[in-house]
Amino acid sequence: NGSVLSLLDADHTFVNGPLANHYGLELNGKEWQRFDGLRAQGRGGILGFASTLAKQSGASRTSPILRGNWLSEVVLGEKLPRPPKGVPILPEEAPQGLTERQLIERHSSDAKCAACHQRIDPFGFALEGFDAIGRARTNDTSGLAIDTRAKLPDGVAIEGLAGLRSYLVNTRGDDFLRQFSRKLLGYALGRSVQLSDTPLIGSMLTRLK
Repeated sequence: NGSVLSLLDADHTFVNGPLANHYGLELNGKEWQRFDGLRAQGRGGILGFASTLAKQSGASRTSPILRGNWLSEVVLGEKLPRPPKGVPILPEEAPQGLTERQLIERHSSDAKCAACHQRIDPFGFALEGFDAIGRARTNDTSGLAIDTRAKLPDGVAIEGLAGLRSYLVNTRGDDFLRQFSRKLLGYALGRSVQLSDTPLIGSMLTRLK
């Protein structure tokens, strides 16, 4: 009976022994059980799930680009142009002396790429406190310190998952609910959402808050 926004900032989850160990949580017993106080442990909501973070990562390293693009397009429903042709693929490891973030920033500084990367990279940088399989970390694979601070295109400064989560709920909540409504309606009807569905989506958004 709560708001669908709780998907973004829920303070609980369900874990068993192996998953609790992966998350760095202290658990009584190894069976599946509810764990409360998740935000105090540096997680909370679907963006703190290891499955979410791992799905949007590279083979052996995180990918702020993949994570940020997924957040922009799938979670918030933004329309981004496809990458220009001839864009080089990033190496699996950052060159010596560069953090993984610096590698991304250097790649994204190209003028023909910057417009989109300014919209997606900050989301991904905020999630750099989690490795490629969703474990919490303070250093990247080269041992260099992680920087999860980011400035969004609208000028809002965020830091880490907590800052990103707060921004999504308090500033972009309607965008999330609208996209959720589109996805839910399309699934329920078994077809693509059409312009004529706009009033229904608006009604769903209000009810889901």
